[in-house]
Amino acid sequence: MEARKAKRGEVVIDENFCTGCGYCVAACKRGCIEITGEKIDGRGFLLPTIVKPEKCNACGNCAIVCAGFAIEVYALPAS
Repeated sequence: MEARKAKRGEVVIDENFCTGCGYCVAACKRGCIEITGEKIDGRGFLLPTIVKPEKCNACGNCAIVCAGFAIEVYALPAS
């Protein structure tokens, strides 16, 4: 019996629409997204960073809770 390969995903954040609310950070149960303080946009918002992209399973929770519709999640082929 062949082992099931884990689902993988890619999160893309459009920084032009992000307000740094942090909902995506709270929604990500795998800890893939953090607000590190390293990214600040021209409006003064602290922006989230994808810190553990290898842990993303494309669940889409971050995109669902995004108030600014700034997040897209893509399912990648398992490798």
